[in-house]
Amino acid sequence: MAPFDETLLDDEGRRRAVDPSDLLRALAGAGAQVRRALTLAEETDLTRVAGGERPRAVHVAAVGGAESVSTVLDLLVSRSGPVLLTCDGSGPLPGWVGPLDLVIAISLSGRAEGPVRQAREAARRGAHVLTIGAPDSPLSAAAAEARGVHLAMDLGVGHSRAALWGMAARAVLAASACRIVDVRTSVLAAVADRLDEQAERFRPDAEYFVNPAKTLAVELSALAPVVLGDGPVTGVAARRTSAMLARTARTPATWGRLPDAAAQVVACLSGPYAGSGTAPDGDRDIFADPYLDGPAGPRLGLLLLRDPVPTPEDDAGELERHNTAQSVADHATASGVRVIEHVAGPGHDLERLAELVALTDFASAYLAIGHGLDPASTPGISDLHLPPKAPE
Repeated sequence: MAPFDETLLDDEGRRRAVDPSDLLRALAGAGAQVRRALTLAEETDLTRVAGGERPRAVHVAAVGGAESVSTVLDLLVSRSGPVLLTCDGSGPLPGWVGPLDLVIAISLSGRAEGPVRQAREAARRGAHVLTIGAPDSPLSAAAAEARGVHLAMDLGVGHSRAALWGMAARAVLAASACRIVDVRTSVLAAVADRLDEQAERFRPDAEYFVNPAKTLAVELSALAPVVLGDGPVTGVAARRTSAMLARTARTPATWGRLPDAAAQVVACLSGPYAGSGTAPDGDRDIFADPYLDGPAGPRLGLLLLRDPVPTPEDDAGELERHNTAQSVADHATASGVRVIEHVAGPGHDLERLAELVALTDFASAYLAIGHGLDPASTPGISDLHLPPKAPE
């Protein structure tokens, strides 16, 4: 991989040469995607989803960039939903799925093999089917076969990694219509506003020292990151961040969520990569001699995604979660590990998630560009000996 060149981030001509499909512009359209989903919902009879009744259980079939939609739905259902929800887009349709259940199959292209196969199998079993993807596609045909509902995606989005919020908004609106979750349209309008605000902050013509996403990309360029969320919402953001760093910036990153991941993260902080080639404060040790001490190994970094500081009105669990995250951060700093923290602003779960995901999505794209890598491509996949794979 080429050394990171931060000047690429602020040079429009060179940046466009590296990002020919303009993934940055696609990411900036996330708020508009949510608004188009709201308009589509007004024009569609969503009471047809699951026959207007709450299903017994829900299965989400999604792969690749669309898989993040399943984690968003899982977050909402686990927090307040009254039904069981499972997620798997590549294996067989679970054996328990039947006429009382709902299958949500998602594929931006409408041709991803796993979701299409599962939607067709759900139709054969008499289950309710909701599909989200391109119009006039195998996925929309599967919905028609099941007498289900298809919510069409805009063909101009381009890549599933940049279409998360358009797909997620459609899924949330449909799930709300059949009382799987309770998310009002005003919440999604606020999500769109938050995404627009973030896109303005992270716009390409904002120089890196006043652009938080570019700054984060510069910081991550020297690290082997561990991405840690301090709770359910930030845990979803951490998982998305890890996937985007890998797929977009080709940077391996592990992720976890507190409190479950506290032990393994703290264990890594005392391992061979903690403080490698660094000064006690986590910065690079300028006195290290590569000839006497050997070349510096990968620098472990902790990217901590956090919810707002709990208030006295919050329950004791929120305060305990906040204190655990602070303890992990303090321990990392003491171990010579660089700690980068980002705290979401207040708001609904989806608003806070949108803010953090926008930051790390843009940062992943800028990180790829700084290394001279096209953020929209995934080289090497075609060389793997895998079964033929349809677009996501």
